[in-house]
Amino acid sequence: MFDTAPFIKIRRDLHQIPELGFAEKKTQDYLLTYLRSLPSANLEIRTWKTGILVRVKGSDPSRTLGYRADIDGLPMDEETGLEFSSNHEGMMHACGHDIHMSIALGVLSYFAENQPKDNLLFIFQPAEEGPGGAKPMLESEEFKEWKPDSIVALHIAPELPAGTVSTKTGLLFANTSELFIDLKGKGGHAAFPHQANDMIVAASHLVTQLHTVVSRNVSPLDSAVVTIGKITGGTKQNIIAETARIEGTIRTLSIESMELVKERIEALVNGIEAGFSCSGNIDYGANYCQVYNNHEITEDFITFAESSPYVKFKPAEKAMTGEDFGYFLEEIPGFMFWLGADSEFGLHSAKLNPSEGAITTGISLLIDYFNKTAV
Repeated sequence: MFDTAPFIKIRRDLHQIPELGFAEKKTQDYLLTYLRSLPSANLEIRTWKTGILVRVKGSDPSRTLGYRADIDGLPMDEETGLEFSSNHEGMMHACGHDIHMSIALGVLSYFAENQPKDNLLFIFQPAEEGPGGAKPMLESEEFKEWKPDSIVALHIAPELPAGTVSTKTGLLFANTSELFIDLKGKGGHAAFPHQANDMIVAASHLVTQLHTVVSRNVSPLDSAVVTIGKITGGTKQNIIAETARIEGTIRTLSIESMELVKERIEALVNGIEAGFSCSGNIDYGANYCQVYNNHEITEDFITFAESSPYVKFKPAEKAMTGEDFGYFLEEIPGFMFWLGADSEFGLHSAKLNPSEGAITTGISLLIDYFNKTAV
């Protein structure tokens, strides 16, 4: 039986050093130090920006199977009270990427000592939370040379009990886009509003209008979400705001709906410019395509999971979650699955505390899966 206990300590180490996208230097150094401690006869290690590619050479390879783990954290203060809480102020592994990395290292460690027949490629990808590391990594020369024939990834699911896995064929996660809107008018004294163009008022009108985009433009038989999560503007209570910034997200289940939503947002901003004598600028930030699971490979995994002694399988529903793993699936057949992590608090919560039992479950399941697949 493979000992998974060391990877709980590794998870705690990684949890203390979260870093933002393409700035994961300490994380990369930690991973490389561990990887270089493994038996090296069948391992090849390459870096790409702050990410890492590790190829396990098969004994008689006819193909390469890929496994991706994301490595970045989120820009938020941790509130878990754990002894191994983040040491980096304003940053936290609030999406479980520390769990993802630990599982990947566990599976890789096993195959470093137990050579598979087919090649395995372990992908430690930066910047999943933004600005998006999957697409540029996929397009890199380093990745193209080792490009796998199929690819797998997991994501923790705090709402599912530890020991549970869940997925489905076809569409699993939505198309997503960040949304940043900057409005610029004319500031002034609060006592003379007629001499200014108030961007607090303009932004307030725009936010109200943005929430009609889905309800009055997207077919009720389709699904889309426009959420505004942040508004900033103004400097003091008696100064009319010259600028305002609106930040949000767009999520749709179809590419056509994403295009429609963006068209309507642009039309509304044009209307605000005319109505409030101001200028507006839209930045869609990071755009992630849908996560679409290959039917044949996913069905095979579901059959495997249903008979596995390590997990209980639960069918998944499609979700408005965003994941840049979808870019890998556009070019490489594969799938993503949820791994139960049994936390009272959800993803991106400052109090997220996943069950570390998910690490043992994930490692055991994937070792068994690759043992039966990479032959």
